[in-house]
Amino acid sequence: MTERISLTYDGGVARLHMQDRSGGNAFSRAFVDDLVAALLAVGNDERANVCVIEGLPEVFSAGGDRSLLLELANGTVAPYDLLLTRTLLEVPIPTIAAMAGPAVGGGFIFGIACDIVVLASTHRYGCNFMELGFTPGMGTTRLLQRAVGEYVAAEMMYGCQYMRGRDIGDRGLINHVVAPEKVERKAMSVARRIADKPRAALRLLKRSLSLARRQAFTEALTIESMMHEICFAAPETRRRIAENYREAGDSSHSSKPEPGAREDTC
Repeated sequence: MTERISLTYDGGVARLHMQDRSGGNAFSRAFVDDLVAALLAVGNDERANVCVIEGLPEVFSAGGDRSLLLELANGTVAPYDLLLTRTLLEVPIPTIAAMAGPAVGGGFIFGIACDIVVLASTHRYGCNFMELGFTPGMGTTRLLQRAVGEYVAAEMMYGCQYMRGRDIGDRGLINHVVAPEKVERKAMSVARRIADKPRAALRLLKRSLSLARRQAFTEALTIESMMHEICFAAPETRRRIAENYREAGDSSHSSKPEPGAREDTC
């Protein structure tokens, strides 16, 4: 569809590939626009019975990019305007996150908002919102609890702790955790078991099974938007974003924890 997003179809499986290598699949406004357009296209295409969402081997998604976060902090973008998670949750067919690379912040939440999740055992996933000076968004406060449990989610959100896929999988709430090089193959295997089912029936079942997550997101949106309005009004938030966010071109990508970053302590 664009240089940042590709969308292909293979026997009932839509494959949405986030491939903004220079930006680390970070959620800039342009990238979000492309991603939303791709998700809407999948939902409207009768060829698709299931959608596999993939990132890059080195990063699934780096979450919100620096310019977008600063726009939020400066008030030029309202937090509630960014409804990428809702668009994903409203895709009428099952979605599978093939998270072969690490993911952080909104990028991690985007993945676990899918109906089925495949993580890489050795890569790290986490939420760094508080490190940047503001409370979690994109439905994180409720969706992360559903994915890893209430207490582990609290530690990940409060302390910006990163966890390897295998440690998240040990809690039994994620579908599959495999070696990074096997993530794509596993996701496609699951997708092909779904792809031959009637699209109409899949749509009905998806609407039913996703209800709890959609309700959780709606509840989170109200609370998170209020917290963001307060946080982004604080000068400290703008300072922390400017100081702590590393650009995608830096040697240590913003989606990857620094050496010694908090991880694997739950």
